[in-house]
This record gives sequence, C-alpha cells and structure tokens, in this order.
Amino acid sequence: MTKKPVLVLAAGGTGGHMFPAQALAEEMLQRGWKVKLSTDVRGARYAGSFPSEVKIDISASATFARGGLFSKIATPFIIFVGVTKSVFKIISDRPAAVVGFGGYPSIPALSAAFLLRKPRMIHEQNGVLGRVNQLFAKYVNKVVCGTWPTDLPDGVEAIHIGNPVRAAVRQRAQAAYIVPGDYPMSVLVFGGSQGARIMSDVVPPALSSLPLKALNNLHVSHQAREEDLERVRKYYEENGVKAEVEPFFADLPDRMAQAQLVISRSGASSVADISVIGRPSILIPLASAIRAEQHANARALVSAGAAFLIEEKDFHVEPLSEMINGFFAMPEQAHVMAQKALTCAMPDANESLADEVISLTRKSIG
Repeated sequence: MTKKPVLVLAAGGTGGHMFPAQALAEEMLQRGWKVKLSTDVRGARYAGSFPSEVKIDISASATFARGGLFSKIATPFIIFVGVTKSVFKIISDRPAAVVGFGGYPSIPALSAAFLLRKPRMIHEQNGVLGRVNQLFAKYVNKVVCGTWPTDLPDGVEAIHIGNPVRAAVRQRAQAAYIVPGDYPMSVLVFGGSQGARIMSDVVPPALSSLPLKALNNLHVSHQAREEDLERVRKYYEENGVKAEVEPFFADLPDRMAQAQLVISRSGASSVADISVIGRPSILIPLASAIRAEQHANARALVSAGAAFLIEEKDFHVEPLSEMINGFFAMPEQAHVMAQKALTCAMPDANESLADEVISLTRKSIG
C-alpha cells in the first residue's frame, strides 16, 4: 500500500488564520493526504470544526506584541522550545510540505521546516502581509495570496489564488437571495475576534431605528464578546428586536445565507465568505490594524458595489441608522448588491491552493 503523503498546516489562533487552514485540510484529505495542524494552546481552541482526521500538534509559541516586560523577555525562550519540538515532530512525520497561514503560533513549524529544508509555503489572506508571514516571505519556496493586490517585501513574488473557504461555506455558495420585504428578514452581525465591542455599542441601537413594521419582521444574529452578551441581549429585548446574541455561531454560513444584510468587520475570511455566498454587506475595517489590511480586504466588494464601507471613526449610531434604513427601503439595490458580491468570489480557491501544494511537493514525493 502506498504511504499517504503528509501535509503540516501551521496556523495562528484566530478564525482569519484557521478557516483557510481548515479549508485546505478538507481539500487535501479528499485528495488522499494525511493532514496535521501545528498551533498553540490558543489556536487549538479554534480547531474544533476541523475534520476529525486532522491531528493537532500543540507547540509553544509567543509574540513580542503582547504582555509586559517579563512576557517579552520570555518570548524568545518560549519560541525556541516550540521550534525545537517542531523540529523533532517534522523529523518524525516526514511531511511532504509545511504550509503557514500566519499568526505567531505558525512560527515553530515554519522555522523547523526552514531548518530542515522541507518544501514550505505561506498563504496570506489579507491585502497586506501579517507580521509572521512578512518574516518568512523570503524564506519559503512559494507565497500565495488570497487578496489582490497584496503588498509584498522587495524581491518577493506571489501567486493570487484567492482565500479558500470551509466546506460549510461552499455548501451555501450562491445561495438564493430574498430581497428585503414585508415578511421575515434577518441581519447577521459579527465582528471577528478583535475590536468587536464597538459593534455591540453601535449596531443594536441602529437596527432599533428601523420602522416598526420592519422591526416586527426582523431577526438578528449578533456575535458578541462574552463580556457584552447580557447588555446586548437586554438592549434588543427592551427595544422589541428578536435577536440571538452569542459569542460564536457554529452555523455562521447558514445564518449568512439566510440574511438580507451582513454587518461585519472586513477580515479576509469574512470577505471571502460574503463573496462566495453572495450577500450585501456593511463593512467596518478594524482601525487598529497596523497595516490597514482590512481596508485592502474590503476594496473589491466596495468597488464592485456589493458593500458599503464605514470608517471606524465614523461608525456611530446615526450614520449607520441612515444606511440601514436606506438599504431596507431599496430592495432592488439589495438584489444588485448580492449579485455583485458573487462577482468578487474565487470559488476555486480551495482547489487552486491544493494544486499549489502538490506542485510544490511533486519532487519530494515523486
């Protein structure tokens, strides 16, 4: 029996890194590969929806960007321990390739792959390389990008293949869109793992400003931080808005497919999901993103007329209320926006990324 080639995925602890890693895992498993995920303890918490066949290896990692003086002093030692463990794991597993998706938990496996001269590649989801991907861009065999154009270091070339999406999103690709009207409607609100508080501050009162007739038809799915759950639930209830408020929706793709409108940060994975399913959106780029990558991510949807963009400095109740009321008053525009969103999708990104992996490893497994 031919031994299955092994692929190691190295990804950080946010959905933006983990979702495309999960999508590649699903595709490579279908192609008969074994897949392992290298992450840290925080990242493992986001890996619950990975296929059960994917083995999760936890390696120590850290970042200089968080914590106090002691944490910063300890960071290189923690990374050294993680890299050392990853070297022994890669020697044992003999992977055909290592693919990194960014985030500091990807440092150990990518470093070990470099030290052992294993075929290695990074996938950058955003329109600007993250810190870790920027660090490794010149030390991998291939760089592939989900958003185009992507700002790259001098001398680095990349291939644009799009952002792969999970099977749950692909199953709802091009889902039929029902325009706003006098019948049950839904809005999906989510803010990613960073900066979600402002969504909980601004969106509930803005939605509550809709005419009573629309409010009676409305159902809101609002993803909020744990510390904001009760106050957001209470606000919706006191203002007569039917809402589910949770820290995480496992069925987010289904909720997106049912929504008339999505209000979201413009993380790369979020933008990819919105495009593949095809939904009008209001996007609020994260202002604290150092390299303004969320602005770059939103560019295609906004330029296509599929999304409205509100700068975080302008994200207040009154302008958002005007935008939401205008949206629900113009169902024809909503339909056009949904169709325009689909034109921004790259539905073959999963296959394209898997093809790049196989191309990279052909010599090593041939």
